[in-house]
Amino acid sequence: MATYYQQRASAGFMVTEGIQIEPRGQGYAWTPGIHSPEQVEGWKAVTQAVHDEGGVIFAQLWHVGRVSHTSLQPGGAQPVAPSAIAATNVKVFIETGPGEGALVEPSMPRALSNAEVKELVQLYAEAARNAIEAGFDGVEIHCANGYLVNQFISAHTNRRTDEYGGSLQNRLRFLHEAVQAIADAIGAERVGVRFAPLFASTDEERVYLGLVEQDPHETYIEAVKILQTIGVAYVSLAEADWDTAPELPGSFREAVRAAFNGAIIYAGKYTPERATAAIEAGWADLIAFGRPFIANPDLPARIARGWPMNPLDASSMYGGTEKGYIDYPVYAH
Repeated sequence: MATYYQQRASAGFMVTEGIQIEPRGQGYAWTPGIHSPEQVEGWKAVTQAVHDEGGVIFAQLWHVGRVSHTSLQPGGAQPVAPSAIAATNVKVFIETGPGEGALVEPSMPRALSNAEVKELVQLYAEAARNAIEAGFDGVEIHCANGYLVNQFISAHTNRRTDEYGGSLQNRLRFLHEAVQAIADAIGAERVGVRFAPLFASTDEERVYLGLVEQDPHETYIEAVKILQTIGVAYVSLAEADWDTAPELPGSFREAVRAAFNGAIIYAGKYTPERATAAIEAGWADLIAFGRPFIANPDLPARIARGWPMNPLDASSMYGGTEKGYIDYPVYAH
């Protein structure tokens, strides 16, 4: 893992894969956490490798909530969620044998108690402190793609009757409290937040999928306003990435810029040309690349010099070996 991130340190700024803040936060086999001393020690090798190359790296703090399976949960328990509503049109990846896995339907979750919600807020803060101890330069809170924070935000998945459910402001309360707790723990200037504000959906079955709100514009602009009040460093907006997905409305992009003074990052099937246009248009400060960076460890140099890209081998994206992970070549010139 340290080699993978070190190979890509020329990005200047990187955000890790999702890192579980606690054992119940896992929804896929073989994904890392940051809730134990051993995990903190393990991440130190990664952050040191990136810093040795002059890079900056944030830890993405992640909790899948209901998007999990009992085989991934402590003691084989039900996954936890704002409400006991099963996830549909999505798969989770479980281990079926040594080095073998399969995509399966998520298990039925149970609703978190009010006290457990408040404990989760503190678990986010503790994970942020662990990240700084591990040498990360900051953290990004994963609030997208139908995972736990997104489940609190969405009226589709949050049917609570306490202060964390009902009105939009109540559904945004968990986001507000978790981000505030993290900012209090490590400083708002070390904090970013990722959303996936979908304005349209797809019937395609996917490994992850966001949720389309009745009024996505209002939902996410109100969320961005909360981040502005807290003073976080950036907001990262993951756009829909299936082949026929529409782009985010221009009015939404403009409203985000008007509501937020920090850096704004966009991601989602961007090409170098589209990325340049987004920055020149003024609604993006940075563009994040995911899949192209998996296959091209020297992606910034390839973009800057117009070099051809390595194709991504999708068949090797899941698994625990070096193949499709650290064996992609840099451009030979």
